[in-house]
Amino acid sequence: MSQHLDDFSPQSLVQTIEANIHEFLLILGKTGGGEERQGTEIQWVIGGAPISYHNCVIHAYLTDETADEVIKASVERFQAYKVPGSWHVGPAMRPLDLGTRLLAQGFSYGGAEAGMAVDLLALHEQVSPPPALVIKRVSNEAELQTWTRTLASGFGEGAIEANWVGSQYRRLGFDPSGAWRHYLAYLDELPVATTTLFLGAGVAGIYFVFTLPQMRGQGIGGAITLAALRDARRLGYRIGVLGASEMGYSVYQRLGFREYCRLHLYEWKPSVTKS
Repeated sequence: MSQHLDDFSPQSLVQTIEANIHEFLLILGKTGGGEERQGTEIQWVIGGAPISYHNCVIHAYLTDETADEVIKASVERFQAYKVPGSWHVGPAMRPLDLGTRLLAQGFSYGGAEAGMAVDLLALHEQVSPPPALVIKRVSNEAELQTWTRTLASGFGEGAIEANWVGSQYRRLGFDPSGAWRHYLAYLDELPVATTTLFLGAGVAGIYFVFTLPQMRGQGIGGAITLAALRDARRLGYRIGVLGASEMGYSVYQRLGFREYCRLHLYEWKPSVTKS
């Protein structure tokens, strides 16, 4: 099912990190009704989400001659659907000056995440969360609603993003043998953290790691991430991957993750016309 970390060259490991993220974004976008374009030169899913991150170009292998026209074409699709959009620019994308070209066509730089990976047989499992912490896998509608409300308390774009993601997870369902698994951490019976495990491209991807701001610094984020990775390991997966924010970077390092690449976000938003 899955391969060992040592089976990968650094370049192929980067490609695998990107492949998991691309599958994650594609499935969510298509589930939300987004328009998919697949090709060797360009890949996107646009129109299914209210936020820029999930109306996205996820792969581009373009030439100096074609890049600007394809960027314009993506903006035309954002405009047609009346949604904000984004390009997720990883190391495999071409041309190398894509970021400069995107900025020149009205995109703004949304920051970078570290593409990280870990051998699931070499996890650092010495986390020390509060003794009363309980981590459960989401298995029904009521638990998904709790997961969504918890994520909405401060992750990303707040309730808009959390409600959209929750609605897609509802459509994808709770198949215990499926590719998607969502987790809630409870402290004294109150939900305090979330994460999602996505099994794609032969590896275990970690997404939507969020701890309530007032509960941070207690090892809760590391504990819920570790719980998801242990589940993946029990299923036979050997590699965990994720895109780490600056806030989460040290948490994942302590679990044994290493950085292999940087993943850059460029965002486009419709201009606001004043009446």
